Amino acid sequence: MEGIQIAITIGCALLGALVGYLGLLRLKSKDCEDDGKQSGVMLTELGYIKSGIDDIKAEQREQRKINTEFYSRLAAVESSAKQAHLRIDRLEGRGNNRDDLK
Repeated sequence: MEGIQIAITIGCALLGALVGYLGLLRLKSKDCEDDGKQSGVMLTELGYIKSGIDDIKAEQREQRKINTEFYSRLAAVESSAKQAHLRIDRLEGRGNNRDDLK
């Protein structure tokens, strides 16, 4: 009888160790899976951020181009307005000198 109790005790201990080891393997596998999912989510979100930054840079380049065109057109308008004012002044008799047209 005593031998059966020892055998049952050893069997239970071995079974407990086996169940514990299998649980550990399952938990380790689950942790790896969760880490993989988390890494995938982070990489996806970083991709979205990168594409958003690329869009912002493209818009900024376009805005810079528009501003450059605007400044050159503004300079031409200012020059034209200056010439027009000089012609008006000359016609009104305030400036009879042709040097004023330069």
